[in-house]
Amino acid sequence: VGGEGNSVAADITNRNAVASGYYNSPWSCEDGGPERLQMPTATKGLNILATDRVKLVSRRLLIGNMVLLREPGEVYLMHHDTLRRGLGFDCHSYIEKIDPQTLAPLKKSPKLAGGPFWPGGFAIHRNGDLYVTFGRYMHRLNPDCECINSLKLPQNLPYNSHVILDGGYLVTKPIAEDGQTQLLLIDPDTLTISHAIEMPEPSISRLSAVGNTVYVTGVTTIYRYHFNAAGKTLERDSDWAFNYIDNALQNPGQSYGWDPVIDQHNIWFMDNGKHTANKALSMLNEGVATSPNNIIRVSVSDSSDFSITPISGMSGGSISNPPLYCSQRRILVAYDSANAFVKAWRHDLETNELTALWQRDDFGMAGHGLYFADTGELVTEDYRSLKTWRGLKNGEENVILDIETGEEKARFAMNNYVQSFCFSAPGFARDYYWLGLDKLTHVTFE
Repeated sequence: VGGEGNSVAADITNRNAVASGYYNSPWSCEDGGPERLQMPTATKGLNILATDRVKLVSRRLLIGNMVLLREPGEVYLMHHDTLRRGLGFDCHSYIEKIDPQTLAPLKKSPKLAGGPFWPGGFAIHRNGDLYVTFGRYMHRLNPDCECINSLKLPQNLPYNSHVILDGGYLVTKPIAEDGQTQLLLIDPDTLTISHAIEMPEPSISRLSAVGNTVYVTGVTTIYRYHFNAAGKTLERDSDWAFNYIDNALQNPGQSYGWDPVIDQHNIWFMDNGKHTANKALSMLNEGVATSPNNIIRVSVSDSSDFSITPISGMSGGSISNPPLYCSQRRILVAYDSANAFVKAWRHDLETNELTALWQRDDFGMAGHGLYFADTGELVTEDYRSLKTWRGLKNGEENVILDIETGEEKARFAMNNYVQSFCFSAPGFARDYYWLGLDKLTHVTFE
């Protein structure tokens, strides 16, 4: 495993190339890459026409978490036995290689040790193997879902997935709201901890990365760490950090931010991440802060260069996932899940001003979408269960939006009654895999 230098200003607008720590496929990790652009690599858009019809093939799940692609026709699903948590038992995860059309399992991993519950994640390393982080364990699996090695992580906390650096090393951390926590550097060959560094504060958010630099959204402040290839260590950048809570427009009671999105010039993330949706079917009306939630921009080159913009302006705003930033079109899409509101802005690179493009009221979006850059199509969801259950109709609806106008190119029922918080994936040709917590659906346009 080699190591290249820091690449904070790497050109991540070219999605014909996969981040070099990952397997060369259209979707080898959550959000399509460690920058969390939610954009497939070298895959054409759906290009939906008025004459198209949609074909849906579904499979019920206990709790689904993530879908990834490897070679053409190779689709992998991560799911877990979350219901054990309610009985006071440790939870386990499973990886399946599934049929890309029928969704039936072709290969299945053994029960993978986990522990304290959080959805976790997996990724396909450039070496071709699958690395799974769930609970307080990390596992290495071969493409046939056979477990090669496992590592028990040091803290009895759920670890919130991982990122892979250009040097090939994995970085993970636990999800925690208080207490002392560590950022871990993992050797992919031996599956051992190469370095552990204490973080200044705990973090709820998932990690993001570009090159050999990792971004961590702590509960009050966002930080970054550089990989030192010579020493095989992580080093915190003492010249770059931003306290987004103290600067949150003087709103009392703002809560922690979630996953950061990295473009060539800025970091983008949203605050007011604390909510009660883990006890409900959706994010609707589940915010706990009295204040609105914000979209936050911090310059990659200078952390004192920032902006904080209210999204809906409504009280009780909350989210649990990343925004979407399209660097090619300079469009930012952010949302307030608790108040069912979505808004898009045009971003001026020179002034960093945001000019409103469109908004959708009464639109139940929870994040982790799919964005096809060539066609400008954004695949997302509109959770409508609290409205339609009265008529015993649809739960969540899939919606494909034109990112320039917010107009709908398609809308259809998914019939999964829990809002989609987790990670869907594109397919290989005018299709995608939409993952609700209780249902996986293969969507094809013909």
